[in-house]
Amino acid sequence: MPNSKPPRILVVDDEAEQMRALCNTLPDHGYQAIGFTNAEAALENLRSASCDLLLADLMMPRMDGITLLEAAKAIDPDLVGIIMTGEGTIVTAVEAMKSGALDYILKPFKLSVILPVLARALTVRRLSIENKTLEASVRERTTQLEAANKELEATNRELEAFSYSVSHDLRGPLTVIIGSAYMLLEDCSAQIPAEARQLLSSVLGSGERMMQIVDDLLRLSRLSRQPLSRYPVNVSALVREVLEELQREQRGRQIEVLADDLPDCVGDPTLLKHVFTNLLSNAFKFTRGKANPTVEVSGRQHAGEKIYFVRDNGAGFDSQHAKDLFGAFQRFHSAEQFEGTGIGLSIAYRVVQRHGGRIWAEAEIDKGATLYFSIAD
Repeated sequence: MPNSKPPRILVVDDEAEQMRALCNTLPDHGYQAIGFTNAEAALENLRSASCDLLLADLMMPRMDGITLLEAAKAIDPDLVGIIMTGEGTIVTAVEAMKSGALDYILKPFKLSVILPVLARALTVRRLSIENKTLEASVRERTTQLEAANKELEATNRELEAFSYSVSHDLRGPLTVIIGSAYMLLEDCSAQIPAEARQLLSSVLGSGERMMQIVDDLLRLSRLSRQPLSRYPVNVSALVREVLEELQREQRGRQIEVLADDLPDCVGDPTLLKHVFTNLLSNAFKFTRGKANPTVEVSGRQHAGEKIYFVRDNGAGFDSQHAKDLFGAFQRFHSAEQFEGTGIGLSIAYRVVQRHGGRIWAEAEIDKGATLYFSIAD
């Protein structure tokens, strides 16, 4: 940059002629040179005006170059030091580099040697400062993210508590509405006109659907707040238990179920049962209407994860919308086609996420769907 200040070099050498020679030569090559013949005066200057580089003679009375460099870096840790030395003291100059000097140059000076060393020293200083700036920026960003995460966690807890409270409070009035409509239809059906009976049936059906939504919201809230208790889980046995429960509800439907031996994992068995229940109940539901409904459950171990999947040959969906599948109340089919509230997969997503895993889907319209999830080893 044409308007930037030239690099400032502090030259310290008890041989005045050597010091002046450097101070007179370096400005011709883009440097601002300030010279001193004793270390104490150089340090005093450094306290009041910063420098980029320190070019110090190794052998000086009262304070040698190594001691000077250590004192100078205590004032400015970003200062880069270069030691000047004669032929007979190269070993000592190497020791100086161990003490923090970047490099050394030999006397008598050769400008062709000095200039590359100075350029390299400036590059090291620039990179060091940029690295510190970057580290500070990362620390600040990390602090901001941690604060944002804590705020988000607090907000989520408040939302879950609110959801639980509202859902819990809704159950009472809904129970009265559903119960009253049911009693009127059962006990007073003969006295009620046909049009009124139809309206009561609509009220009863809507109330029952609303109750299902409330129950699912309560379940989602409870699962989000429930402590995670990890144990070794026999996944094959857990899936058999879920299948037995679901098949009892199928009212004579003949569904071919293919279940492999599944790898065991470590997790919360109660919460993982909810995952398999949601995935398998969806597979059973969406194969309704198929001539030969088939549901497959399998799993494998891969790259530090246990991966499980449930596949069916049912209604499927457009895979372009797979990323939206796990949000609450997301439905790809109408309530007239398939019952449900659209919360089940949101519950599965939350449980898998709490286990440090991931969940995803593949599907094709009218050709079925495959739901995958993983549990970290």
